[in-house]
Amino acid sequence: MELRQLRYFVAAARAQHFTSAANKLNIVQSALSSAIKALEDEFETKLFIRSTRQVRLTAAGKAMLEKAELVLAACEELKETVASVESGERGKLSIGTVQGLPAFLDLPELLARFHREYPLVDVRLCQGSPDHLIEKLRKGLLDLAFLQIAEPPADIVTECVACEELVAIHHRTHALAGRDGVSLAELAAFSFVDFEPGWGPRLLIDEAFHMAGIARRIAFEVNDLDSLLELVAHGLGVALVPETVARGWQERIGTCRLADDEICWELFVAASAQSMDRNQPLESAPRSFMKLLPIETEENAPAAIA
Repeated sequence: MELRQLRYFVAAARAQHFTSAANKLNIVQSALSSAIKALEDEFETKLFIRSTRQVRLTAAGKAMLEKAELVLAACEELKETVASVESGERGKLSIGTVQGLPAFLDLPELLARFHREYPLVDVRLCQGSPDHLIEKLRKGLLDLAFLQIAEPPADIVTECVACEELVAIHHRTHALAGRDGVSLAELAAFSFVDFEPGWGPRLLIDEAFHMAGIARRIAFEVNDLDSLLELVAHGLGVALVPETVARGWQERIGTCRLADDEICWELFVAASAQSMDRNQPLESAPRSFMKLLPIETEENAPAAIA
């Protein structure tokens, strides 16, 4: 039994005339008659009582019509569902992000925009360390992840979505108050408040001090941005944070730029390389979300995740 045969059967049952049904289907009557005959042979029963003027359904034909219409309606619904998933209108989107996501990327606002444009997409969000998020990407538990990563593994592809200079922050009455700039060597004289290893810009900052051959003392380690800022605001240490973050706390903390080469906190969106394979392209929902991101690529350079 084929869907085509069911469509022909339903058309004939509604028209109660083979010629009229064939005309509506834009096929020859012999093709419709053959399809009906094939159904009758398969079910071993007559579906129509034929006369010269019209055809009427048998009891078996009436029972079949009810079910055939349900099957065809389900097939149309299936087509619409598949088409909407392919277009990104439906589907699932799983996103991971590091805790203490930089303020220069407003993920809640992006998710709100995406929900307004694709209200039928089921969006899931989770937080974790970069290593944890990468492992979830590998296992297919996440479509995309926002994280800081120096050298992505071979099986992970990334695109830079934001980059912002880090500035030094301190208590408003700190010795650095009023300074326009400060070197890493000068900063190392003060106790630091920083993220735990693997969180936020910690790796970036550690690398900068290591490359400069400067040791520093970290008095407090946290895993969220608010705690870091509160500790600095209470005079318990200095820290390095994105400029946008510092501006938001300018009434409670002081800031000064680095006199050395600037340290930029880069935020990346990552996906598994397998999901980017030509034979297994990125799903439509993640692809639609990617279009909302401010991907930072060189002029005319194609994005790796698309």
